[in-house]
Amino acid sequence: MQGLSIKLAIIPIAMMLCLCQAITNLHPLILVPGSGGNQLEARLTTGYKPLNLFCDRWYPISKDKEGWFRLWFDPSVLLAPFTKCFAQRMMLCYDRDLDDYRNAPGVETRVPEFGSTESLLYLDPHLKQLTAYMAQLIESLEEIGYVSGETLFGAPYDFRYGLAAEGHPSHVGSKFLRDLKDLIEKASASNGGKPVILLSHSLGGLYVLQLLNRNSASWRQRFIKHFVALSAPWGGTVQEMLTFASGSSFGVPLVDPLLVRGEQRSSESNLWLMPSPTLFGPGKVLVFTPSEAYSAHDIPQFLNDIGFPEGVIPYKSRILPLTEELRPPNVSVTCIIGTGVKTAETLFYGKAGFDEQPEVVYGDGDGTVNLVSLLALESLWANEKSQPLKVIRIAGISHTSILEDNAALDQIIGEVSSINSQAEVHFA
Repeated sequence: MQGLSIKLAIIPIAMMLCLCQAITNLHPLILVPGSGGNQLEARLTTGYKPLNLFCDRWYPISKDKEGWFRLWFDPSVLLAPFTKCFAQRMMLCYDRDLDDYRNAPGVETRVPEFGSTESLLYLDPHLKQLTAYMAQLIESLEEIGYVSGETLFGAPYDFRYGLAAEGHPSHVGSKFLRDLKDLIEKASASNGGKPVILLSHSLGGLYVLQLLNRNSASWRQRFIKHFVALSAPWGGTVQEMLTFASGSSFGVPLVDPLLVRGEQRSSESNLWLMPSPTLFGPGKVLVFTPSEAYSAHDIPQFLNDIGFPEGVIPYKSRILPLTEELRPPNVSVTCIIGTGVKTAETLFYGKAGFDEQPEVVYGDGDGTVNLVSLLALESLWANEKSQPLKVIRIAGISHTSILEDNAALDQIIGEVSSINSQAEVHFA
C-alpha cells in the first residue's frame, strides 16, 4: 500500500445516503457486466450440423421471425440431451491460420440491447426470480437519481470471446472495445460533456482496464471520471484450472460438468482467466496429480496434460502477455471486493484423472476469485504515485452476492455518490 494514493475515510452510510439524495447533475454511468451476466442470442444457418435429433434446427421451438433464439441463459441447458446442443452452439474455434477465434460452423450470435441496461437486469426475463443479475444494483442506482437511457447505460458483450496481446487479432473483443468507447463518448455528449463513471463486475473489469490503457491519456482525462471495479479477477482464478480440467456446472443443478467441458475449454475469455504467473508465482502449487504438480508457471504443460493441447499456442502467444501486464491507467480506480468466503486454492486429482472432480483445499477470496487476484492492483501499483487507487473490502460477500446484498449495495452506492459529490453538489 506504500506510495499509493488510497482514500481511507469512512463515511457513515446514513449520512452518505442523505448526501446521495441531494446530488444533482450526476455523471453518466455505464455498467459493464461479468462473464455469465450477458444475454446471448443465436441463429442457425445451413452450415450447422446437429449432434443428434434433439439438436436439429427445430430446437428451440421459440424463435423470432428471423430465426434468432435465446442461447444464454436457456433453462433447457439443465436437461442432458439439450445440454449437448447448448455446448455445441456455444463452442468457439481457434483458427490458427487467422490467429483468432470464431463461432462454431453454422452458428451466428448476437448480444441484445447494447447501450441499454435492460438485458443486464435478468439473464432470462421470463425467469426473473431465478435469473436476476444486476436488477437490484440498477434499482439502487435509480433511487439516487440515475435514469436508464439518459444517465445510466449498459455495455453487454459476447462473454465467450476475450482480447489478445498486441500484434494479434481479436475481432469480436476489439469491436466491443470500439463500441464501448463510442458509448462512453455519446453518454458524455448527451450529459453536457461530463466525464463518465465506469462500473464493472468481474470479467468486465479486465475489459475496462484494457480499454483505458489502449486509449490516450488525453482521451481518458476528457471522458473518464472514475472506474469502479466489483469483484475483478485481475490475476485469474484457480477455479479456472478446475473448469479446464474437469468442467464446471458453476452451481447449476443437474448439469454434468463433462458435457460442457469442451465448450468451456474453447472459450477465449476462460483462457484469459487462468491464474497469472506474475501474481500466483512459481513456488505455489495449484494442482496436484499422482505424478505432477502444476503452478501458474506450468499452465502450458497443464493444458497439454489435461488433453487440451490446442490451447497451448493461443495461451502462450495471445493470453499470457495480457496477464503479465496490468498497467495503471492514471485515472481514479476503486476496487470493491468480497473476502472471507472459501475459494478454491489447491486441487488434488487422484488416479481416476481429470474426468473426476478433484478434492479441493480452500483459501480466502470471494468464492470464485482468490484474494491474491482480487488485490492484484494494490500490490502491483504500490509504487505508482500518480495512480489513485481505493480498495474496499466487504467481509463475507461472494462474487455474485456483491450485486444484491444490502451491505454491499450500500458500499457501491455510497462510492458512486461520493464520486459524484466531487463535482458540483447542490444541497436541498
